Amino acid sequence: MTDRVGFIGLGNMGAPMAKRLLDRPGGLTVCDMRPEVVVTYTDAGANAADTPAAVAEHAEVISIAVVDDAQVRGVVDGPDGILRTAKPGSVIAVHSTISDATAEELAGICASHDVEFVDAPVSGGAPGANRGVLAVMVGGTETAFQRVREPFGAFADLIVHAGPVGAGTRMKLARNLLHFAAFTAATEAQRLAEAAGLDIAALGKVVRHSDAVTGGAGAIMLRDTTAAIEEGDFWLPILSHARDLGEKDLSLAMELGERLGVALPFAELAIDGLGIGLGVGTGPIATKKRTGGSPA
Repeated sequence: MTDRVGFIGLGNMGAPMAKRLLDRPGGLTVCDMRPEVVVTYTDAGANAADTPAAVAEHAEVISIAVVDDAQVRGVVDGPDGILRTAKPGSVIAVHSTISDATAEELAGICASHDVEFVDAPVSGGAPGANRGVLAVMVGGTETAFQRVREPFGAFADLIVHAGPVGAGTRMKLARNLLHFAAFTAATEAQRLAEAAGLDIAALGKVVRHSDAVTGGAGAIMLRDTTAAIEEGDFWLPILSHARDLGEKDLSLAMELGERLGVALPFAELAIDGLGIGLGVGTGPIATKKRTGGSPA
């Protein structure tokens, strides 16, 4: 039996996600505070509901894509919330990035109503949602995960069971740590390039092109542990090579920055932590920088 799906919150992310559910068998019921937004979906055959509680009357799997923890709480357990009418065995899935503690708390409340709760934040942005290629990180029981995999497949081509409730959110926070730290590093690279008289728009084209080929930072995220790599391990020569190349290029960038008078704090952190983070220890260049001696 195909679960009927409800979708609450038709904003920048929710709108393209919900649109990809329109052609899915089982029917779609949508809800948003802005009636004019809902018309697009009802014109395409979806049902409209005025409140989250009304959505739960017509759906067994209910997705939520609102702004923050407070809105999620209201949608789930407010006076007109989903739990007022949710049928036992229903699954509530929150795609908003909220606190993992909030997710765990709401899971407990839902359990008292015999309703499953999953935190299911997404990665890939609105372009990914429009193309149906989002990544979804699901925190919840195995039973709930199996229930949501099929409907989530309408807007995602990677659906990961991160662990129990809260794990999906924790994975999203780790992913976004990389995302926004990389943005900050990119601004540092732009400052260096600009001081060197380069076209930083052209630099951006080069970065996007090469990252699409190499996988960017995710290319080194292949091990199942962050522990130090032992002798004889398959990854030791590969990541040692990555460290040595990285330390060389970072040191050259830092020398350029020094000549141009551009502070590069991210580069300083990177050269100190790259080898250790990769599990292979500092290389000769970083060791020399730390000790002021000669490379081993």
